Amino acid sequence: MKVVVCGSVNFPEKMRKIEAGLKERGHEPVLPYSIIKYNLRTFEDAQKLKNSPHYLETDKVDFTKKHFNEIKAGDCILVVNIEKRGIPNYIGGATLAEIMFALYHDKKIFLLNPVPTDERLAFFSDEIIGARPVVINGDLDLIR
Repeated sequence: MKVVVCGSVNFPEKMRKIEAGLKERGHEPVLPYSIIKYNLRTFEDAQKLKNSPHYLETDKVDFTKKHFNEIKAGDCILVVNIEKRGIPNYIGGATLAEIMFALYHDKKIFLLNPVPTDERLAFFSDEIIGARPVVINGDLDLIR
């Protein structure tokens, strides 16, 4: 299956590990384009990129569109929802948009971890639940 990996680009190291795990299982993983284009490996790499005026003014829009096209062409998405800013299973605004885009295009939606329950994200947790994701609790073997 073509598995489009979604989530915060703050975690390229985790996403690359997931990419390797998906390949081992015979899947065709697709990482966010910014991770590939800028060869992001660490949280620090991601922070440098996100603080770059060129990235924010030019690349971010193009990369988002490319990622949406990958979602449309893929079989499913895998949301890498890990802790960020002290929020377990974090899903941000851009990732929520990717989930809704996948839903619109009838793609299977997998969450690496459960839907976030932190009150800071409560205003859209029902949207995530309504998309009927399959929570795999870190088990990549459940993607099929």
